Amino acid sequence: MLTTEQSKGINAAGNGGAQPSLPTSAMYQLDIVLKRGNNLAIRDRGGTSDPYVKFKIAGKEVFRSKIVHKNLNPVWDERVCLIVDNLQEPLYFKVFDYDFGLQDDFMGSAYLYLDSLELQRPLDVRLDLQDPHCPGQDLGSLELAVTLFPRSTEDREALRQAQQQQSLQLSDLHRKSQLWRGIVSIRLIEGRNLIPMDQNGLSDPYVKFKLGPQKYKSKTIPKTLNPQWRQQFDLHLYDEEGGILEISVWDKDIGRRDDFIGQCQLDLSKLSREKTHELELELEEDKGTLVLLVTLTATVTVSISDLSVNLLDDPDERQQIIKRYSPLRSFLNLKDVGVVQVKILRAEELMAADVTGKSDPFCIAELCNERLQTHTVYKTLNPEWNKVFTFNVKDIHSVLEISVYDEDRDRSADFLGKVAIPLLNIRNSEQKAYVLKNKELTRPTKGVIFLEADVIFNAVKASLRTFVPPEQKYIEEESKVSKQMLQQNFNRVKRCVLFLINVGSYINSCFQWESPRRSLCAFLIFVVVVWNFELYMVPLSLLLLLSWNYFRLASGKESHEGSVEAMEDLLEDVDEEYDKDDKDSERKGFLDKFYAVQDVILTVQNALDEVACFGERVKNTFNWSVPFLSWLAITVLCAGATLIYFIPLRYIVLVWGINKFTKKLRNPYNIENNELLDFLSRVPSDIQLIQYKELKPETSLSPSKKRKNNPG
Repeated sequence: MLTTEQSKGINAAGNGGAQPSLPTSAMYQLDIVLKRGNNLAIRDRGGTSDPYVKFKIAGKEVFRSKIVHKNLNPVWDERVCLIVDNLQEPLYFKVFDYDFGLQDDFMGSAYLYLDSLELQRPLDVRLDLQDPHCPGQDLGSLELAVTLFPRSTEDREALRQAQQQQSLQLSDLHRKSQLWRGIVSIRLIEGRNLIPMDQNGLSDPYVKFKLGPQKYKSKTIPKTLNPQWRQQFDLHLYDEEGGILEISVWDKDIGRRDDFIGQCQLDLSKLSREKTHELELELEEDKGTLVLLVTLTATVTVSISDLSVNLLDDPDERQQIIKRYSPLRSFLNLKDVGVVQVKILRAEELMAADVTGKSDPFCIAELCNERLQTHTVYKTLNPEWNKVFTFNVKDIHSVLEISVYDEDRDRSADFLGKVAIPLLNIRNSEQKAYVLKNKELTRPTKGVIFLEADVIFNAVKASLRTFVPPEQKYIEEESKVSKQMLQQNFNRVKRCVLFLINVGSYINSCFQWESPRRSLCAFLIFVVVVWNFELYMVPLSLLLLLSWNYFRLASGKESHEGSVEAMEDLLEDVDEEYDKDDKDSERKGFLDKFYAVQDVILTVQNALDEVACFGERVKNTFNWSVPFLSWLAITVLCAGATLIYFIPLRYIVLVWGINKFTKKLRNPYNIENNELLDFLSRVPSDIQLIQYKELKPETSLSPSKKRKNNPG
C-alpha cells in the first residue's frame, strides 16, 4: 500500500527509473475509491465522531462524502471520477466531524500528490492525517484506491461538462445530507426510582437526548428520585430507518461537573409510524426507569432547489398551497400552520476573511430547529447563491435566521454576518436588501444580503398554536457572565418597577388632592365604576387600553421607537463589554476559578432577564409591537367579556375546576401549560425588537456610530 510519504517521492525513485515523468499539461481522469478511515480523532463528548471527507483541488471543493455517525473507523466505499488537467496541483483531503447547528470540527487533512502516480496502475494509498497547527498529533489515516488514466486534449468540453456534473452531484449529495425525512416527537413524562447522587440521598436529575447530530436537554427537577418533567421535544429523522435515540440521565451539580446517573438506547426503526408508543425504559445496571411517549411522523417539509425549480412561482402549485391553508381547512392537522419559502439570492461587499482580501462565503438558513445550507462560492466578496429554501411553519411567530460564514481550510468557518426576520414581518414576493449584523444582532457589520421570501399560512391555526408551548430550540448560545449585562438587566427590571411605582404614586396623589380637578374626576370615576361594576368590565378595560394605544399610534402621537433606541445604546455598551471580556479572560481567568460564584451570578442575571422580558412583553402586547398578537388579544378579550356577560361566574368557575380536577384522570401523561404565559412568550421583548429591526443599507450607521466603530 502506498503511504503519504511514499507518494511524495515515488517519482524520484520510480521503479528503477522505468516510470517517465508525466506531462503536467495533458488531460487525465482520476478514479478514486474512498474506502475507510482508521483511528480517526475524537471530537464528540461521547468519545466518538461523525466524520465526512472533502476533496479539494486548487482550493475548490470537488467532492464531499456521506456522513458516518458515531464511528472512529468509518467505512465509506464511495467512488468518484475526477477530470484533472494539472498534475502539479495536489488533491487535498479534509476530514470533519459533523455537528448539526454548529461549526463542524476539523479532524485532519492530507495531500495526494498526483504527479507521483503511475498511469493506468491501480494503487492502494494510505494517507496519514495531520493538523498543520499540531504536527505531532496522531489523527488517524484514510485508505483509498486510486487509478490515473490519460485523456486527449480534445476533451476540454468533456472536462467542463464533467465538472458541472460533479458540482451538481456535490450539491445533490449536500442537499440530501441536510433534508430530514420525519419527526420524532418525544414526551418525557417522569422518572422512577433513580439512584441518589447527593449526600442527602436525593438527586437533581435532568435528561439528555441525542439522535445523530441533534441534542436536547430537559429541565432540572431538584431534590427527587421520582422526577416529573412533563416536557415535549421534536427531533428530526435524517435516516430512512430511524436511527438510535441515545438517552442519558444526569445529576445537576453547582460548582463542579454534573454526575452521570445512567443511560439507555431506543431503536426507532422498531417503532411503527403515525402511532404514539408508551414506553418504560430501564436505565442500564438498574439505575431507574424513564417513562416516555414517542411518536414517529413522516414528513417532507423542507427542501433546497435552484431558482429554476421554484414551487411558489408556479401559479398552479401556489394555488394548491393557498388552498391547503385556506380557512375551510382550519381544523385539519393543527400543527401544519403554513409554509415559508426564502430565496437567498446574493450578497455584496462582505467582510474579507482571508489574507488575499477575499472570502469563501456560504449561507445557513435556520427556522427554529430546521437548518439548511447553500454551497460555497470561492474567492469573492460578492457571492451569488440563487438558492430557494422551503420550510414548513409550525409556529407563525418563529424567526427566520440567515447567517453568512467564510469557509476555512483547516479550522471552523469564520462568521461574516447575520439577519433575523420574524415570519410576520415578511412581505410576500418582495426582494429586499438586509444589512448584516453581528452575532448578537445588536449592531451592523460589513455587507448586505439580498433575499426574497413568501409566507403562506392559516390564521386560525396560527392563533390556536399561540396558546401552546413554543418549540424549544436545542441549539442555543450559552449565557455569558458580564457585569454590563447584569447592570443592563437590572436597569430593565428597574424600568418595569418604576412604572408600577409611578402608577401607584399617581393614584395616591388623587387621594392627597394635590390636584383638586384630577382628584374630583378620579372620585367620580371610582363611584360610578364601583356602583356599576360587573366582572365582564375587566376584559373590557383591557380592550379600551388596546384601542387607546392603537389610535395613538395611528395618529402618530406615540411610538415605542424611543425606548428601543435607548435599549440599543445599552446593548452597544454590552457588546463592548463582551469584547473586553474576551480579551481579558485569557489574562485574568478570575471567574474560571470560582465556578460557584459564576453560577450564582449567571442565575441572578438570567432571573433579572426573565422578569424584565415578562414586563416588556406585557407592554409590547398593548403598544401594538406585533399587530397580529394585539388583534388576537382583542379577539380573546371580546370573547371573554361576552362569555362572562352571558354566563354566571359560578358556572365558569365550576367548569374550570372540574376540568382541572379530572385532567390527570382523563390523560395521566398530559403536559401542563399556561395559555397566558405561552401567549406572552410569542411577544418580543425590547431586546428582540432591536434584533429584528431592519437596517437600511444607506443609513445603517449614524455618523456618531460610524465614528465610534471607526475611531481612526
